[in-house]
Amino acid sequence: MSLKIILTGLIILFSIKAYSSERKIKFSFNDKEIIVALEDNRAAESLLKQLPLTLRFEDYSNTEKISYLPEKLDVSQAPDSCTPHTGDLTYYSPWGNLAFFYKDFGYSKGLILLGKIESGMEELKELDKALSVKIERMNK
Repeated sequence: MSLKIILTGLIILFSIKAYSSERKIKFSFNDKEIIVALEDNRAAESLLKQLPLTLRFEDYSNTEKISYLPEKLDVSQAPDSCTPHTGDLTYYSPWGNLAFFYKDFGYSKGLILLGKIESGMEELKELDKALSVKIERMNK
């Protein structure tokens, strides 16, 4: 193998790692953390631009934990619906709220997938008990 091929491979590998760390956010509360890997869509980018944020979550319909953002997300060019699964972070565009699903749910118009929980799934059940949840971009 030539040195050029090896170096090119390493550059690609490090680029992927750098990109993936930029696309993760952390929800911190009560000495707990939930790490979310974000999707590659305009709504997720729009969320990143609002960070850091401090929000309060509430339980909704025994299926999801929700919180309202200070500003609506840019949903242009994002899929306008999804079928959420346990661990999905979504945005419900008609109401302007984030929603973490802790149970699978049916196809929903207006629901945009923002990301998936990468670690801290077990902490999700406590999210609505926190007085405040800090949301920030992971270190690059």
